Amino acid sequence: MTQAADLTLDELRVQLAPQIAEAAIFDGWSDAALVNASIAAGVDPAVARLAFHGGAMDMVEAWSASVDAKMEAAFDREALAQMPIRERIRTLVWFRLEAVLGLEEALRRALSIEAMPQNLARTARLGWESADKMWRLAGDTSTDYNHYTKRAILAGVYGATLAVFIDDHSEAKGETRAFLDRRIEGVMKFEKAKARWLAKREHFDPVRFLGRLRYPAR
Repeated sequence: MTQAADLTLDELRVQLAPQIAEAAIFDGWSDAALVNASIAAGVDPAVARLAFHGGAMDMVEAWSASVDAKMEAAFDREALAQMPIRERIRTLVWFRLEAVLGLEEALRRALSIEAMPQNLARTARLGWESADKMWRLAGDTSTDYNHYTKRAILAGVYGATLAVFIDDHSEAKGETRAFLDRRIEGVMKFEKAKARWLAKREHFDPVRFLGRLRYPAR
């Protein structure tokens, strides 16, 4: 493993974030959690404070980035490409949930920090970035407005599923699984409806339509 002294501050944030999350279960996303995690990792607390000089939201953002990195390292794009698209997305979302399993209290506190008015812009960006990484791993190459709608919708699905996940005490998180399946099914229906609408739009000839208005058939 790379020694902490050899890491850049960005790399240190990502490496230290999971340990801060474990400490946050008891200490919240606080300086105490940061110090405890840094000592456990053999990092000078003063260096850790420098890495997270923005406070709690910096810690939460780094935790999200660490999950992103873990997800990207765990999946092979070619293997994912063999799955139906809905299964790719479901697999990626579920991987992210399993990555924070047992850390529900830290997640609850993180969501509370993200919901603070001063953090809403960063929170939206984090959700977007995670959704973007999932879609890219799933093989999405869209560059038109579909690129934006897909990510916005997935960010919403992921955020809503996290809210269910933290309070789900059912066996194997069964309630969360069912909720996620329903949401993804809804997204797939929306995408199909959108594709049909776009297909009709592509066959629509505005010149011909205007001509009919001016010279209606008798």
